[in-house]
Amino acid sequence: MSRNLEFSIGEFYHIYNRGVDKRKVFLSKIDYRRFVALLYACNNTAKVDLFEQGDSLEDVVKIERDETLTAICVYCLMPNHFHMILKEKIEGGISRFMQKLQTAYTMYFNERNRRSGALFQGTFKATHADSDEYLKYLVSYIHLNPVKLIEPKWKETGIADRAGAEKFLSDYEHSSYPDCTGDSRLHGMITDQKQLPEYFESAFDFKSAVREWLEFNIESPEG
Repeated sequence: MSRNLEFSIGEFYHIYNRGVDKRKVFLSKIDYRRFVALLYACNNTAKVDLFEQGDSLEDVVKIERDETLTAICVYCLMPNHFHMILKEKIEGGISRFMQKLQTAYTMYFNERNRRSGALFQGTFKATHADSDEYLKYLVSYIHLNPVKLIEPKWKETGIADRAGAEKFLSDYEHSSYPDCTGDSRLHGMITDQKQLPEYFESAFDFKSAVREWLEFNIESPEG
C-alpha cells in the first residue's frame, strides 16, 4: 500500500496485488473459487470460520454477516494477480478486509501446495480513484485484464478478434464482468455495484463502454 495514502470514508480505491516474484497465485479453478468465496466471507466485521461453514461460495453466502467492512464494487482475478475497486465504508475497513483476505488465502494456498512463507508482494497496493473520469476508466481497465490471456500483445498491436474477446470476457467466471452485464449468478452477492456512481444506464451501456476501451487499446493506470 502507498505509505502516504489514507483511506477516507465514502471514497473509492483501486486495490491490487500480485504473487511474490510474480509467481502464479491461482493454479486451478479450485483456487479461484476459494478466493472468490473469501471475498464474501472476509467482508465481515465478525470472525468467520470457514471450516465450520464450508468453503464454497454456495456455503459462505449463507453466513449472516454483522456488517461489511467495505463495498466491493468490481473485481478481477488473474493467474498471478488481482484487481478490485473498493469503497471505504467504515474507518479501517479496507485495511482489515485485505488483511483477512490475503492471510486466509495464503494459509489455504500454502497448506494445499505444501509451501510456507509469503504469497503476495507485501501488504497490497492502492490508488485513490479521485475523479469520476478515473473511476469510470478503472471499471473498464480492470474488467479488460483477462483479454491478455487470449491476446497477450493486444495493447501493443491492437485487438485481432474483438468479438472473440468480448465473448471471452462474458465467459470468464473469475471477474465481476458477468455481473455487470446482467448475468444472474451467485457471485452477484459479492459485489455492491450500486455504490458506484450511475455511469452506465444499462448492461448494454456498460458493454459499449468496455468495447470502446478495447478498440482504443487501454493502458495501465499505474503506467
